[in-house]
Amino acid sequence: MAGSDTLLNDLFTANTQWAKDVEAAEPGFFRQSAQGQAPHTLWIGCADSRVPESVILGARPGDVFVHRNIANQFPLNDVNSEAVLEFAVNQLGVQHVVVVGHTECGGAAACLAAAQRKTFPEDGPLLTIPTLPYEAPLNQWLEALTRLAGTLGLSTTPKEEALLAVVEENVKLQVENLSKTTTLVNAWASNDNRRNVRVHGWVYSLNTGLLKDLQVTKGASTQM
Repeated sequence: MAGSDTLLNDLFTANTQWAKDVEAAEPGFFRQSAQGQAPHTLWIGCADSRVPESVILGARPGDVFVHRNIANQFPLNDVNSEAVLEFAVNQLGVQHVVVVGHTECGGAAACLAAAQRKTFPEDGPLLTIPTLPYEAPLNQWLEALTRLAGTLGLSTTPKEEALLAVVEENVKLQVENLSKTTTLVNAWASNDNRRNVRVHGWVYSLNTGLLKDLQVTKGASTQM
């Protein structure tokens, strides 16, 4: 417990120093920030601790609205994700929605491994994490991505190449899912600024620190 308490104390110390540094560099920043937010982008990314969106983008607090989960998914039946999108587009007026996967994704790797098992079921219950019951939240959450991995024909593909394929195809699928939401369909059909919002698919490389655009952008013009 002592070690854990020390770690938490270190985090508070770092926070205090950060706040002092920001206020010194830009007096009044926090008072201004408290007045409201006007982010230009909604980032839908992975919960992986190595992919902090504001750091990667060199962004300031208030620039990016954020939704993160395991393997950067946007299921069409997930009210949490839908609520984030609705608020970002209709209330905050973001200009861009970016789905961002990343290399060496643990969630994607688990799904790929499950899809490559000889016991992979074509239908019925699917255990991505075999040590957990089917009803486990992690297995429920990863099932769609595991089934996607099973359709990609990667059984003989080298592991690194196969994992990247799963990561990229997952991002593309989430972009497609987003384009089907009521929020974006209505936005693109509107006559106001919401019509200009666009959805993009990116992949972040842990090895280089760079983002790659998968060139799957969708917007009002792509729906016509």
